[in-house]
Amino acid sequence: MINTLMEMWQQPFIIRAVVVGVLVSLCAALLGVGLVLKRYSMIGDGLSHVGFGTLAVAMAFNLAPLQISIPVTMLAAFLLLRISESSKIKGDAAIALISASSLALGVMLISITTGLNTDVCNYMFGSLLTLNKDDLVLSVILAIVVFTLFVLTYNKIFAVTFDETFARATGVKTSLYNMLIAFLTAITIVLGMRMMGAMLISALIIFPALTSMRLCKSFRAVTICSAAVSVVCFFIGANTSFIGIQVRQGHGYITRSLPTGATIVASNLIAFLVFSLINAIKEKIRE
Repeated sequence: MINTLMEMWQQPFIIRAVVVGVLVSLCAALLGVGLVLKRYSMIGDGLSHVGFGTLAVAMAFNLAPLQISIPVTMLAAFLLLRISESSKIKGDAAIALISASSLALGVMLISITTGLNTDVCNYMFGSLLTLNKDDLVLSVILAIVVFTLFVLTYNKIFAVTFDETFARATGVKTSLYNMLIAFLTAITIVLGMRMMGAMLISALIIFPALTSMRLCKSFRAVTICSAAVSVVCFFIGANTSFIGIQVRQGHGYITRSLPTGATIVASNLIAFLVFSLINAIKEKIRE
């Protein structure tokens, strides 16, 4: 196992994936706390489907996937909030409308052009092999932008998250900061989708926040704990994915690799169960 891990860290694509994975995990966890508390966590799922549809268009016309997906997904985030705020289609219904439509159009377009091949499966369920040097540079720049804007607007995001009505009454431009959260989420979703897959990227937003809330009570503590849990689970999931698992075949055993996105989500699920168990034990002791 040690030799396998040493071999893993000598691979350039692994280094790229780890750098992007840590940055995406960190950004997703920070944004996820506010989204979960605002009961708007499924926006990640909706935007990931939009991102998949955009990737399908990029693949069909041989365009750069990230450069096309990011602005279109940000536009979708804007439309999602506008539809939710100014029409009879609210919250989860607006997300379902946009996400299902984008996913359906993406699958149709891919079927017409390149067909449902391995590349499509990688985009839907994630792969460490899909990140190149250009993706790495763009991902690092955008992740730094997301993290910096989050830190600079932390107090405003805190106010909008906990009591949007009061924040509006005190002069905070709540619509602006809601839009900022949506835009930052859109960027994070697209950056992580190549590695996690369109079907699983929303888990990076939801799981760390829910896990941290089992034990932490303040917004700051939940945010910090969520970031730590997300990064640790990414490392565990990525390493486990590369090492693989031994399965019996005939009279012997063979090693099968595990899908990256699914393994990272499984790591987050285990962390959630562990935190929930600790919380249950603590409450039992108090009684």
